[in-house]
Amino acid sequence: MFTTAPAPHVVAKNSVARVMGWVLVALVPAIIAHVAFFGIGLLVQIVIGVLTALAAEAIALRLRRKPLRTFLTDGSAIITAVLLALCLPPLAPWWLVVSGAAFAILLAKHLYGGLGANPFNPAMVGYAVLLVSFPARLLRWLPPDVAGLDQVAFSVGETLTTILTGQLPDRFTWDAITSPTPLEALRTGIALGQTMEEARASPIFGAFGGRGWIWINGAILAGGLWLLALRIVRWHIPVAMLGALALCAGVMYAVDPGTYAGPAFHLTAGASLLGAFFIATDPVSAATSDRGRLIYGAGIGTITYIIRTWGGYPDGVAFAVLLMNLAVPLIDRYTVPRIYGHAR
Repeated sequence: MFTTAPAPHVVAKNSVARVMGWVLVALVPAIIAHVAFFGIGLLVQIVIGVLTALAAEAIALRLRRKPLRTFLTDGSAIITAVLLALCLPPLAPWWLVVSGAAFAILLAKHLYGGLGANPFNPAMVGYAVLLVSFPARLLRWLPPDVAGLDQVAFSVGETLTTILTGQLPDRFTWDAITSPTPLEALRTGIALGQTMEEARASPIFGAFGGRGWIWINGAILAGGLWLLALRIVRWHIPVAMLGALALCAGVMYAVDPGTYAGPAFHLTAGASLLGAFFIATDPVSAATSDRGRLIYGAGIGTITYIIRTWGGYPDGVAFAVLLMNLAVPLIDRYTVPRIYGHAR
């Protein structure tokens, strides 16, 4: 007799740590572009967020009596912290990213059983909690460092002081140095009765989206396409999400171009591309079948547009992802592919 080893007999080449490592590498261009336009605050937020996420992960693993090294080195907590930091203003106080990262790891991830069992995207849960709890803090964005916009240059020391104390240097005030994001500026202008042309006359807007932001989103797109080429993510969710968002924007723009922005703006503004390639594609909380992924992505794109246009927040990617996370069990139930050799 031959000794047969237990299943699985074919082991996939990609491990969790390997996949998370490639995702982190794919985010590097976006991080570099973000720092170029908004300063080194993002790097500080990432360091604080990663340390908090790893500490929270270690505490949860110890309480659950799980091996520390295996799970601390898989990279999932690091990715959660980096995605959360990318969503926060670079000069946000330290306790904001600490609160978001701790909530994401302890409650959104380990409360449900840890990696592989969480029904919601942890980074988006952490961000949504911060957005609902401290909305004013999350609106304190500096204008990007581009010609025509008066961005205040912060030294490394001033950046660290602002983040660690929550207070600006004496010569600054938040009202004087902050600027609305393109989505927020457009939303405010339309609410004040301006036409689309009048609202986009602000110098923060470029040919498509916001100046500076278009380059950051371009870097995100490059990283996302690289993940597609490596087959780390499948094409279904990004294409469905961006396609649905563009379709909704195109229809409303055709109905009233003076009130609604076109597809190009929505695709290059806010967290559209970050959500499509790095957030919605989370393999744990997303739909599993190809048809289910198309429905899941299309739902995120549609809800994102609805929240941006008629909701209470400038961007809606986080809430759209979480709402569609809720729908995943139902989507999976009705999109399970037919088993080979069995009729429906």
